[in-house]
Amino acid sequence: MLQEDVKHELISILGSEHFRDDPQSLVTHSYDGTPMLQSLPDAVVYPSSTEQVSQIMKVLSRYKIPVVGRGSGTNLCGGTVPVQGGVVMVMHRMNQIVEIDLENLTATVQPGLNTKQFSTHVESLGLFYPPDPSSMSISTIGGNIAECSGGLRGLKYGTTKDYVIGLEAVLANGDIIRTGGKLMKDVAGYDLTKLLVGSEGTLAIITEAILKLIPPPRYKKTMLAMYKDLNGAARTVSKIIENRIIPATLEILDNATIRVVDDFAKLGLPLDMEAILIIEQDGDEEAVERDIAIITEVCKSENADEVSIAASLEEAEKLLTARRSAFTALARLRPTTILEDATVPRSKIAEMVMEINRIAKKHQVQISTFGHAGDGNLHPTATTDARNKEEIERVDEAFEEIFEAAIRLGGTITGEHGVGMVKSPYLEWKVGPAGMDVMKAIKSSFDPHNLLNPGKVFAKETRKRVVIQRG
Repeated sequence: MLQEDVKHELISILGSEHFRDDPQSLVTHSYDGTPMLQSLPDAVVYPSSTEQVSQIMKVLSRYKIPVVGRGSGTNLCGGTVPVQGGVVMVMHRMNQIVEIDLENLTATVQPGLNTKQFSTHVESLGLFYPPDPSSMSISTIGGNIAECSGGLRGLKYGTTKDYVIGLEAVLANGDIIRTGGKLMKDVAGYDLTKLLVGSEGTLAIITEAILKLIPPPRYKKTMLAMYKDLNGAARTVSKIIENRIIPATLEILDNATIRVVDDFAKLGLPLDMEAILIIEQDGDEEAVERDIAIITEVCKSENADEVSIAASLEEAEKLLTARRSAFTALARLRPTTILEDATVPRSKIAEMVMEINRIAKKHQVQISTFGHAGDGNLHPTATTDARNKEEIERVDEAFEEIFEAAIRLGGTITGEHGVGMVKSPYLEWKVGPAGMDVMKAIKSSFDPHNLLNPGKVFAKETRKRVVIQRG
C-alpha cells in the first residue's frame, strides 16, 4: 500500500476519480496477456496530459516508488506485470489524434489511442499506416511503440519503429523530453527516438508520438498455396524473395494450426496439408498481377498441392482474418496458451519448424507453429494447462531449447513480442556480456533509481546455455 501522503499528492494531481487502490482495480492491473504471470500493484492512476504524467513522476521519483506504464496489456512477454508493486500508469485517457498533417504526411497522436481505430481513420483520409499487430483491435499506439510491435505487413512495410519519427516522453525524474519531429532527415545527436521505441517502458513514459503516414496501395491480391511437404512451403518463401518480389504479407501455418483455424473460422481448408502459405501482394495493378503470376509459378515449382487466388476482397480479408485469429483459435484447445516468437533468417524457416517439431516431440508437449514466414518470425504456440506443474516444466524446457535453436540458426529470441520478463533470462544469449553492459548503462543513465518498469529486460540471472544435439 502507498503511504497516505503519497496517495494524497497523487489525488491532488489527478482527482480522486482517477486514482484507484481498491482490490478490484489492483487485481485487474496485476496481469497482462502473458499467461501465468501476476503481481499486485499498490495503486493505479489514469493521467490525462503530459503535464500530469510529469507531476506524477516527480512524486514517485521523490519517494522512490516504481511505475509501470500500461496501454491495453495485450503484450505476451510479461511487459506490464508490476512485479515490484508500485503504481500502474494507465494511458487510456490520453487517446486523441492531436493532428493529421496532410502536407507532411504525419499524424501526431497520444499513446492511449486504439491502433485499429487510428488505422481506420487514417484510411478514411486516403492514407496508410502499415503496422498491423494481431492485437490491433485492442492494443494502443503507446503499447505498440513500447514493444516495437510487428504484424503481418512487416515483411514489405517494416514494423512500428519505421513509422515513429518523433516522440514526447517523461523521464523517471519528471523531466519532459522531445525527440525527432516531422523530419525525413535528422542526425542531430544520438537517435533517441529509435532508442525509446521498443524500450518496453524501462527508459521513459511516452506521452505523444509523431507517426509517418504513406499513400495506400492501389490494388491488392491474396492467394493461398497448400503443401503436403513442409520443406516445399519453406523453399517457396526463399524463392519468392530470390525472384526480387517482396509480398505485402507472407504467412505460414503448420498442420496443427490449419486444423484449429479451420474449425474456428469455417474456411473449408484441406486438413491433410502439412503447411499453408497465405500471400498478399499490393501496389499498382500491373505489377501486382505480374508478381502474383510469378509467385504462382514458384509455388507450383515447389510442388504446391493447390494454389488458389481469392475471388473477392471479402474472401481475401476472410483469409487474413483467419490468420490473425490463430492465437484465439488455439486458445480454445486447453486452459493455457503460451505463444512465443523465435525468429530466424527466412532461409532457415524449414529447419526451424523441424526443430520445433523435434523439440515438442522430445518433451511430449503440444506445440503448433504459425507466423510471418517472409521475415522469418515464427510463433511456436504451446497449448497446455497451468495447473499441471510437471507439464509446464516440460513446456518451459521445450521453449528454452527452441530459443537456443533459433540463435544457433542465426536468429534471435524475440522478433516482435519483446523481452519483458519471459525472455530476460535469455537476452545475454543473443547480445553477449558486453551488449548487456551497454544496455544496463543506458538504463542507468535514464533511470538511475530503477523506477521505470523494474524487473523487465534484465534478469537477475542468465539461463545457462543448453547444448542441443542435431538429429
